[in-house]
This record gives sequence, C-alpha cells and structure tokens, in this order.
Amino acid sequence: MTEPISSIRNLGPAMEQAFARVGIKTAEQLREIGTDAAYAKLLANGARPHFIAYYVIEMGLQGRPWNDCKGKEKDALRKRFDAIKARTAPAPLAGIEKILDQIGVVERP
Repeated sequence: MTEPISSIRNLGPAMEQAFARVGIKTAEQLREIGTDAAYAKLLANGARPHFIAYYVIEMGLQGRPWNDCKGKEKDALRKRFDAIKARTAPAPLAGIEKILDQIGVVERP
C-alpha cells in the first residue's frame, strides 16, 4: 500500500502537487529519494528556491515539526540548500514564458 506525500508531517496538498509534477507521487518515493534530490528536482522543473520549504521537507522526513530546525542544524541545512540551488538550473523557458522573459516580464531566480 502506498502513502500520499501529504501523510508526511509538515507536507500538505500544495507540496504533494509540486512533487507530483516532478514524478514523485508517494511518500515512499520521497523517502527513498531524500530531501536533497527531491528538492533539486523541484528546482530543475521551475520551482523558486525557498529555504523554509527545503527544511520543512527535511524535518518532515525526520518526523519532526517544521519549526524544530534551529542553530547549527539549521546552518548546516542552509549550506546544503545553497549548494543544491547553485548546481540546479531551472528548466529552460518555453512558449509564452520565453517570450515574456525576452521582453523582461518574467523574473528568473
């Protein structure tokens, strides 16, 4: 039996939909791939980087409240987040988004 992503502490329907768009459809898949690889997939598919979203996933996978992340642990997660962000390029824009970007309407991360 598979569990929905929203069964993981801290993760609700919006996160479940975001992960579904990148092919991660179950809690088991998310646990197997882990926070870093899953978050990199989100970024590569156009999600905007957001540190809180990143550590909410990590805390959820550990079964902890999202606001339990503090001090040195939070600093270490920030370094991991920054490294993922630095090496993960978003998917290239296409269609109308590409045109809007060319005329300066779309803001890229």
